[in-house]
Amino acid sequence: MTDQPKQVGGGRRMLGDFSPKLAELTDDVLFEDVWNRTELAARDRSLITVAALVAGGDSDQLRFHLGHAKNNGVTETELIEAITHLAFYAGWPKAMTAITVAKQVFSA
Repeated sequence: MTDQPKQVGGGRRMLGDFSPKLAELTDDVLFEDVWNRTELAARDRSLITVAALVAGGDSDQLRFHLGHAKNNGVTETELIEAITHLAFYAGWPKAMTAITVAKQVFSA
């Protein structure tokens, strides 16, 4: 799994001037450390993250992570199927919100 692309966060770019500590933790701990651990492939981490965000109803973060998942090799078809599957485990309204976000992200 060491062949995977290095995962890089955008915390400093997005909110470093407003919340430097949260930006630092996002970039240096979450992405630099956790996302780059070799025990799981970035593709698997992306699917897990998308599932957690769908289940939590976190559509703003989902917007970023759907694109990130595609960059990590997850196809649009797989992401749509994951969201469809989650409708029965995370709840229909959350899946409907997530699929609307996915439609917007994929058609952009």
